[in-house]
Amino acid sequence: MSLARNLNRALTAATGLQVRRAPHRARGKKTSAAPEPAQRPAPAYRCPPPGELATERLLRRPVFIISSIRSGSTLLRMMMGAHPRLHAPHELHLGRMEVVCTNWFSQRAMSTLGLERGDLEHLLWDRVMHRELTRSGKDFVVEKTPANVYMFRRLKDCWPDARFVFLLRHPESIARSWHESDPVKRPYDKAVGEVLPYVNAVEEARTADSDGFTVRYEDITDAPEREMRRLCAFLDVDYDAAMLDYGRKSDGELVRGLGDWRDNIRTGTVQPGRALPADDEIAGPLRPVSAAWGYAS
Repeated sequence: MSLARNLNRALTAATGLQVRRAPHRARGKKTSAAPEPAQRPAPAYRCPPPGELATERLLRRPVFIISSIRSGSTLLRMMMGAHPRLHAPHELHLGRMEVVCTNWFSQRAMSTLGLERGDLEHLLWDRVMHRELTRSGKDFVVEKTPANVYMFRRLKDCWPDARFVFLLRHPESIARSWHESDPVKRPYDKAVGEVLPYVNAVEEARTADSDGFTVRYEDITDAPEREMRRLCAFLDVDYDAAMLDYGRKSDGELVRGLGDWRDNIRTGTVQPGRALPADDEIAGPLRPVSAAWGYAS
C-alpha cells in the first residue's frame, strides 16, 4: 500500500478528511503545458487578518514568479536558487491540490473551526512550502509554476506578505518558442492562441500589484548581474555572485523543454537570448500586450 494511501486512511479515520490530487485529463493522452484559462472556481476561504497571520501561516514573505510559459522562468528559478538565502524548488503546482471533507461530520467540524475548503487548502499549501524551506536551511522560498498566473489573487490572499516577481518576455518570442518546441502538434497559429491567455493574465496581475517587481528575460540574458542586483534589492537580500554561476544540472537529470535557454542550463552561465522580432513580425493578437510591455510601438 502506498504511503499516500496509508496517510489518507489514517487522516480519514482521525478527522474525516482526505488529501487528493485534482482530476487529471483522460489517461493515454499526453499532458501539455498549454494554458488552461478555464480554471475551477476558487472554493470559499477567508484572508487571514494581520493580527492572526502568525497563527494562520508558517511561511513568511514567500516569493512567487509570475510569468507565461516559455518566458525563462526555469532560468530565473535556478539563478535565484543559487542565492544562499533563497530556496527555489521545482514547480509545486499548488493549485492542483485539493482538500476534501468526505462526510458531513468532518465538514461541520471544520466549519465550526472557521475553516472552509479553501482555508484547508491554504493550510496544506503553506505547510508543503514551509517544509521545503525548512529542509533547505534557507530563509525564503521561491515558487515559479507558470499556472500561478491564473491564481494570482488567491496567492495574494493566502499569503498577505507574499512578494511577486513579474517575468516578462517579448510575447512574439514566447509564441515562437512554444511553437518550435513541437511544431507538428503545435502549429504557429495554435501556439499564439495558447500563449495569449498567459500573457494577458500576467499583465492583469502586474497591473493589479503595484508593489511587485518586473524583470525582462531579455535584460537577464543581456545584463545578468545588473538585473540580479535589482532583484536582490527588491527582496531585501544582499547580492551574491553565485547567482551568475548557478552550476550544471546534476548527472542523470534531463534538461527537456527549456527552449531558448537550454544552453544556459547546460553551461551554468547566462547566455544571450534570441534577437527581438520587428513590429511587423508580431502576431495581431499579441500586439496589444507587446505594446503594453514596451516591446512594440
